Amino acid sequence: MKKKTFTEADITAEAVFFMQRRRILQALGIGSGTLMLPGAAQANFLSWFKGNDRPPAPMGEALTFSKPEKWQAALPLTPEDKIVGYNNFYEFGLDKADPAANAGRLTTTPWQLKVDGEVARPLTLSHDELTSRYPLEERIYRMRCVEAWSMIVPWVGFSLHRLLKDAAPTSRAKYVAFQTLFRPEEMPGQKDRFIGGGLTYPYVEGLRIDEAMHPLTLLAVGVYGKALPPQNGAPARLVVPWNYGFKGIKSIVSIRLQEARPPTTWHLSAPDEYGFYANVNPHVDHPRWSQATERVIGAGGILDVKRQPTLLFNGYADSVSPLYHGLNLQENF
Repeated sequence: MKKKTFTEADITAEAVFFMQRRRILQALGIGSGTLMLPGAAQANFLSWFKGNDRPPAPMGEALTFSKPEKWQAALPLTPEDKIVGYNNFYEFGLDKADPAANAGRLTTTPWQLKVDGEVARPLTLSHDELTSRYPLEERIYRMRCVEAWSMIVPWVGFSLHRLLKDAAPTSRAKYVAFQTLFRPEEMPGQKDRFIGGGLTYPYVEGLRIDEAMHPLTLLAVGVYGKALPPQNGAPARLVVPWNYGFKGIKSIVSIRLQEARPPTTWHLSAPDEYGFYANVNPHVDHPRWSQATERVIGAGGILDVKRQPTLLFNGYADSVSPLYHGLNLQENF
Protein backbone atom coordinates (compact mmCIF):
# COMPACT_ATOMS: atom_id res chain seq x y z
CA MET A 1 0.00 0.00 0.00
CA LYS A 2 1.32 3.39 -0.97
CA LYS A 3 1.99 5.52 2.06
CA LYS A 4 0.08 8.82 2.20
CA THR A 5 2.39 11.83 2.03
CA PHE A 6 1.28 15.02 3.73
CA THR A 7 2.43 18.49 2.85
CA GLU A 8 2.61 21.52 5.07
CA ALA A 9 -0.62 22.78 3.49
CA ASP A 10 -2.49 19.71 4.81
CA ILE A 11 -1.75 20.52 8.46
CA THR A 12 -3.21 23.28 10.57
CA ALA A 13 -0.37 25.55 11.60
CA GLU A 14 0.38 25.40 15.33
CA ALA A 15 0.01 29.16 15.65
CA VAL A 16 -3.42 29.07 13.98
CA PHE A 17 -4.55 26.24 16.24
CA PHE A 18 -3.64 28.01 19.46
CA MET A 19 -4.90 31.37 18.21
CA GLN A 20 -8.27 29.79 17.43
CA ARG A 21 -8.41 28.14 20.85
CA ARG A 22 -7.49 31.41 22.56
CA ARG A 23 -10.17 33.37 20.69
CA ILE A 24 -12.87 30.87 21.62
CA LEU A 25 -11.88 30.96 25.27
CA GLN A 26 -11.83 34.76 25.22
CA ALA A 27 -15.23 34.85 23.55
CA LEU A 28 -16.53 32.68 26.37
CA GLY A 29 -15.05 35.06 28.94
CA ILE A 30 -12.63 32.42 30.20
CA GLY A 31 -9.25 33.79 29.13
CA SER A 32 -6.32 31.83 27.76
CA GLY A 33 -5.61 29.70 30.81
CA THR A 34 -7.14 26.50 32.11
CA LEU A 35 -10.87 26.08 31.59
CA MET A 36 -12.30 26.79 35.04
CA LEU A 37 -16.06 27.13 35.26
CA PRO A 38 -18.24 27.88 38.27
CA GLY A 39 -19.75 24.77 39.78
CA ALA A 40 -23.26 25.28 38.40
CA ALA A 41 -22.03 26.25 34.96
CA GLN A 42 -19.66 23.31 34.88
CA ALA A 43 -22.48 20.93 35.76
CA ASN A 44 -24.74 22.36 33.06
CA PHE A 45 -21.95 22.38 30.47
CA LEU A 46 -20.79 18.82 31.10
CA SER A 47 -24.23 17.28 31.57
CA TRP A 48 -25.34 18.45 28.14
CA PHE A 49 -22.47 16.61 26.47
CA LYS A 50 -23.03 13.34 28.31
CA GLY A 51 -25.54 12.47 25.62
CA ASN A 52 -27.93 10.62 27.94
CA ASP A 53 -30.99 12.78 27.31
CA ARG A 54 -30.56 13.75 23.68
CA PRO A 55 -32.98 12.18 21.21
CA PRO A 56 -31.49 11.32 17.81
CA ALA A 57 -32.14 13.76 15.00
CA PRO A 58 -35.06 12.47 12.90
CA MET A 59 -34.57 11.33 9.34
CA GLY A 60 -36.09 13.70 6.81
CA GLU A 61 -39.12 12.63 4.79
CA ALA A 62 -38.74 12.13 1.05
CA LEU A 63 -39.58 15.22 -1.02
CA THR A 64 -41.13 15.62 -4.45
CA PHE A 65 -38.97 17.73 -6.72
CA SER A 66 -37.70 18.17 -10.26
CA LYS A 67 -34.11 18.05 -11.47
CA PRO A 68 -33.63 20.89 -13.97
CA GLU A 69 -30.63 20.09 -16.14
CA LYS A 70 -29.11 23.55 -15.65
CA TRP A 71 -28.64 22.86 -11.93
CA GLN A 72 -27.27 19.31 -12.23
CA ALA A 73 -23.58 20.16 -12.09
CA ALA A 74 -21.23 17.34 -12.99
CA LEU A 75 -19.45 17.39 -9.65
CA PRO A 76 -18.66 14.51 -7.24
CA LEU A 77 -21.20 14.71 -4.42
CA THR A 78 -20.07 14.75 -0.82
CA PRO A 79 -21.44 11.59 0.87
CA GLU A 80 -24.70 12.15 2.70
CA ASP A 81 -23.31 11.03 6.05
CA LYS A 82 -20.67 13.78 5.84
CA ILE A 83 -23.20 16.47 4.89
CA VAL A 84 -25.52 15.64 7.81
CA GLY A 85 -22.73 14.80 10.25
CA TYR A 86 -20.16 17.57 9.73
CA ASN A 87 -21.70 20.96 10.44
CA ASN A 88 -21.33 24.36 12.01
CA PHE A 89 -24.49 25.19 13.93
CA TYR A 90 -23.30 26.77 17.17
CA GLU A 91 -26.79 26.78 18.64
CA PHE A 92 -26.07 23.07 19.23
CA GLY A 93 -22.38 23.18 20.11
CA LEU A 94 -18.94 24.10 18.81
CA ASP A 95 -17.71 20.76 17.46
CA LYS A 96 -18.57 19.68 13.91
CA ALA A 97 -20.32 16.57 15.26
CA ASP A 98 -22.35 18.44 17.90
CA PRO A 99 -25.27 19.54 15.68
CA ALA A 100 -26.06 15.99 14.55
CA ALA A 101 -25.75 14.76 18.15
CA ASN A 102 -27.64 17.57 19.84
CA ALA A 103 -30.34 18.84 17.45
CA GLY A 104 -32.81 15.99 17.88
CA ARG A 105 -34.96 17.92 20.34
CA LEU A 106 -35.58 20.81 17.92
CA THR A 107 -39.29 21.08 17.12
CA THR A 108 -39.85 21.96 13.47
CA THR A 109 -43.63 21.48 13.27
CA PRO A 110 -45.63 23.63 13.39
CA TRP A 111 -43.51 26.35 11.74
CA GLN A 112 -44.18 29.80 10.36
CA LEU A 113 -42.05 31.98 8.11
CA LYS A 114 -42.84 35.70 8.09
CA VAL A 115 -41.91 38.04 5.24
CA ASP A 116 -42.48 41.72 6.04
CA GLY A 117 -40.90 45.17 6.18
CA GLU A 118 -40.67 47.20 2.97
CA VAL A 119 -43.18 45.08 1.07
CA ALA A 120 -46.66 45.75 -0.28
CA ARG A 121 -47.94 42.25 0.52
CA PRO A 122 -46.56 40.84 3.81
CA LEU A 123 -46.68 37.06 4.01
CA THR A 124 -46.86 34.51 6.78
CA LEU A 125 -46.57 30.96 5.52
CA SER A 126 -46.55 27.59 7.23
CA HIS A 127 -43.91 25.14 6.11
CA ASP A 128 -46.52 23.12 4.21
CA GLU A 129 -47.73 26.27 2.46
CA LEU A 130 -44.17 27.20 1.60
CA THR A 131 -43.31 23.85 0.01
CA SER A 132 -46.60 23.50 -1.86
CA ARG A 133 -46.71 27.08 -3.15
CA TYR A 134 -43.23 26.95 -4.70
CA PRO A 135 -42.27 23.89 -6.80
CA LEU A 136 -39.11 22.30 -5.46
CA GLU A 137 -36.04 21.43 -7.49
CA GLU A 138 -32.71 19.81 -6.81
CA ARG A 139 -29.61 21.93 -7.27
CA ILE A 140 -26.07 20.64 -6.96
CA TYR A 141 -23.97 23.46 -5.53
CA ARG A 142 -20.44 23.87 -4.28
CA MET A 143 -20.32 24.83 -0.60
CA ARG A 144 -17.25 26.61 0.81
CA CYS A 145 -16.77 27.27 4.53
CA VAL A 146 -14.75 30.27 5.71
CA GLU A 147 -12.66 27.73 7.64
CA ALA A 148 -11.23 26.57 4.27
CA TRP A 149 -13.10 23.29 3.81
CA SER A 150 -15.61 22.50 1.08
CA MET A 151 -18.40 20.14 0.03
CA ILE A 152 -20.60 19.44 -3.00
CA VAL A 153 -24.23 19.40 -1.82
CA PRO A 154 -27.45 18.36 -3.61
CA TRP A 155 -29.88 20.87 -2.08
CA VAL A 156 -33.64 20.79 -2.64
CA GLY A 157 -35.49 24.10 -2.62
CA PHE A 158 -36.52 27.05 -4.77
CA SER A 159 -35.14 30.42 -5.81
CA LEU A 160 -35.65 32.94 -3.02
CA HIS A 161 -36.71 35.60 -5.52
CA ARG A 162 -40.02 33.76 -6.05
CA LEU A 163 -40.99 34.31 -2.43
CA LEU A 164 -39.72 37.89 -2.36
CA LYS A 165 -41.58 38.83 -5.55
CA ASP A 166 -44.82 37.53 -4.06
CA ALA A 167 -44.30 39.92 -1.14
CA ALA A 168 -43.86 42.83 -3.63
CA PRO A 169 -40.82 44.77 -2.38
CA THR A 170 -41.16 48.55 -2.31
CA SER A 171 -38.62 50.95 -3.78
CA ARG A 172 -37.12 51.38 -0.30
CA ALA A 173 -36.17 47.70 -0.04
CA LYS A 174 -32.39 47.77 -0.39
CA TYR A 175 -31.50 44.83 1.87
CA VAL A 176 -33.00 41.57 3.10
CA ALA A 177 -32.56 40.64 6.77
CA PHE A 178 -32.91 37.06 8.01
CA GLN A 179 -33.37 35.71 11.53
CA THR A 180 -33.07 32.21 12.98
CA LEU A 181 -35.54 30.72 15.41
CA PHE A 182 -34.89 31.76 19.01
CA ARG A 183 -35.79 28.85 21.26
CA PRO A 184 -33.21 28.46 24.05
CA GLU A 185 -35.02 25.53 25.63
CA GLU A 186 -34.34 23.51 22.47
CA MET A 187 -31.17 25.20 21.22
CA PRO A 188 -28.71 24.99 24.14
CA GLY A 189 -26.13 27.26 22.53
CA GLN A 190 -28.63 30.11 22.73
CA LYS A 191 -29.10 29.48 26.43
CA ASP A 192 -25.52 28.82 27.50
CA ARG A 193 -22.64 30.84 26.07
CA PHE A 194 -20.21 28.05 26.97
CA ILE A 195 -21.98 25.86 24.41
CA GLY A 196 -22.83 28.57 21.85
CA GLY A 197 -19.41 30.12 21.34
CA GLY A 198 -20.21 33.42 23.03
CA LEU A 199 -22.25 34.67 20.06
CA THR A 200 -25.29 36.89 20.45
CA TYR A 201 -28.51 35.09 19.52
CA PRO A 202 -30.80 34.79 17.67
CA TYR A 203 -28.51 34.39 14.68
CA VAL A 204 -29.04 37.09 12.04
CA GLU A 205 -27.84 37.51 8.47
CA GLY A 206 -28.42 39.80 5.53
CA LEU A 207 -28.04 40.27 1.79
CA ARG A 208 -28.37 43.16 -0.58
CA ILE A 209 -31.66 42.99 -2.44
CA ASP A 210 -29.91 42.19 -5.74
CA GLU A 211 -28.01 39.32 -4.11
CA ALA A 212 -31.23 37.96 -2.62
CA MET A 213 -33.03 38.21 -5.97
CA HIS A 214 -30.27 36.44 -7.92
CA PRO A 215 -31.48 33.13 -9.44
CA LEU A 216 -28.70 31.17 -7.68
CA THR A 217 -29.86 32.24 -4.21
CA LEU A 218 -31.83 29.33 -2.81
CA LEU A 219 -34.26 28.81 0.03
CA ALA A 220 -33.43 25.18 0.78
CA VAL A 221 -35.87 22.80 2.48
CA GLY A 222 -34.09 19.54 1.75
CA VAL A 223 -30.84 17.75 1.01
CA TYR A 224 -30.18 14.45 -0.74
CA GLY A 225 -33.86 14.25 -1.73
CA LYS A 226 -35.20 14.43 1.82
CA ALA A 227 -36.41 17.19 4.13
CA LEU A 228 -33.58 18.97 5.93
CA PRO A 229 -32.58 17.33 9.21
CA PRO A 230 -32.38 19.71 12.19
CA GLN A 231 -28.58 19.88 12.13
CA ASN A 232 -28.66 21.19 8.54
CA GLY A 233 -31.12 23.98 9.32
CA ALA A 234 -34.60 22.48 9.24
CA PRO A 235 -37.09 23.33 8.10
CA ALA A 236 -35.72 26.10 5.80
CA ARG A 237 -32.30 27.67 5.34
CA LEU A 238 -30.55 30.09 3.03
CA VAL A 239 -28.01 28.89 0.44
CA VAL A 240 -25.89 31.49 -1.36
CA PRO A 241 -23.31 29.35 -3.15
CA TRP A 242 -20.79 32.09 -3.95
CA ASN A 243 -20.63 33.17 -0.28
CA TYR A 244 -18.85 31.51 2.62
CA GLY A 245 -21.07 29.08 4.47
CA PHE A 246 -21.76 31.25 7.50
CA LYS A 247 -24.03 33.39 5.29
CA GLY A 248 -26.31 30.36 4.93
CA ILE A 249 -28.49 31.11 7.94
CA LYS A 250 -30.43 28.09 9.22
CA SER A 251 -33.91 27.49 10.67
CA ILE A 252 -35.26 30.80 9.34
CA VAL A 253 -38.40 32.30 10.88
CA SER A 254 -38.17 35.90 9.65
CA ILE A 255 -37.28 37.57 6.35
CA ARG A 256 -37.51 41.36 6.52
CA LEU A 257 -36.90 43.75 3.66
CA GLN A 258 -35.50 47.11 4.71
CA GLU A 259 -33.65 50.21 3.61
CA ALA A 260 -30.71 50.00 6.04
CA ARG A 261 -28.02 47.33 5.94
CA PRO A 262 -28.87 44.75 8.61
CA PRO A 263 -26.48 43.52 11.29
CA THR A 264 -25.05 40.03 10.82
CA THR A 265 -23.96 37.72 13.62
CA TRP A 266 -20.37 36.95 12.67
CA HIS A 267 -19.65 40.49 11.51
CA LEU A 268 -20.86 41.73 14.90
CA SER A 269 -18.62 39.20 16.62
CA ALA A 270 -15.42 39.93 14.64
CA PRO A 271 -15.81 42.60 11.93
CA ASP A 272 -12.13 42.39 10.97
CA GLU A 273 -12.52 38.70 10.13
CA TYR A 274 -16.08 38.18 8.84
CA GLY A 275 -17.28 40.78 6.38
CA PHE A 276 -20.85 41.52 5.38
CA TYR A 277 -20.35 40.32 1.81
CA ALA A 278 -18.46 37.10 2.65
CA ASN A 279 -17.70 36.38 -0.99
CA VAL A 280 -15.44 33.37 -1.54
CA ASN A 281 -12.18 34.93 -2.69
CA PRO A 282 -8.80 33.18 -2.84
CA HIS A 283 -7.06 36.58 -2.96
CA VAL A 284 -8.48 37.82 0.37
CA ASP A 285 -7.13 35.76 3.26
CA HIS A 286 -8.74 35.38 6.63
CA PRO A 287 -6.48 37.22 9.12
CA ARG A 288 -5.41 33.87 10.58
CA TRP A 289 -5.24 31.57 7.55
CA SER A 290 -4.99 31.51 3.79
CA GLN A 291 -8.06 31.20 1.60
CA ALA A 292 -6.05 30.23 -1.48
CA THR A 293 -6.83 26.52 -1.09
CA GLU A 294 -9.52 24.42 0.55
CA ARG A 295 -9.77 21.00 2.18
CA VAL A 296 -12.29 18.80 0.38
CA ILE A 297 -14.72 16.84 2.55
CA GLY A 298 -15.05 13.63 0.53
CA ALA A 299 -15.69 9.95 0.98
CA GLY A 300 -12.34 9.24 2.67
CA GLY A 301 -11.43 9.27 6.33
CA ILE A 302 -9.75 11.94 8.39
CA LEU A 303 -6.30 11.00 7.04
CA ASP A 304 -7.42 11.07 3.42
CA VAL A 305 -6.71 14.75 2.96
CA LYS A 306 -7.25 16.40 -0.40
CA ARG A 307 -6.73 20.08 -1.10
CA GLN A 308 -7.66 22.06 -4.16
CA PRO A 309 -7.41 25.71 -5.25
CA THR A 310 -10.21 28.01 -4.11
CA LEU A 311 -12.25 29.44 -6.98
CA LEU A 312 -13.24 33.11 -7.08
CA PHE A 313 -16.89 33.39 -6.03
CA ASN A 314 -16.67 29.64 -5.40
CA GLY A 315 -16.80 28.96 -9.14
CA TYR A 316 -19.86 31.12 -9.85
CA ALA A 317 -18.00 34.22 -11.03
CA ASP A 318 -19.50 34.22 -14.53
CA SER A 319 -22.96 34.54 -13.03
CA VAL A 320 -22.46 36.77 -10.00
CA SER A 321 -19.44 39.01 -10.61
CA PRO A 322 -21.65 41.73 -12.22
CA LEU A 323 -23.26 42.19 -8.78
CA TYR A 324 -19.97 43.63 -7.52
CA HIS A 325 -18.84 45.65 -10.52
CA GLY A 326 -16.77 48.59 -9.26
CA LEU A 327 -16.76 47.32 -5.66
CA ASN A 328 -13.37 46.95 -4.01
CA LEU A 329 -13.42 43.30 -2.92
CA GLN A 330 -10.42 43.81 -0.62
CA GLU A 331 -12.21 46.46 1.45
CA ASN A 332 -15.67 44.94 1.05
CA PHE A 333 -14.85 41.36 2.01
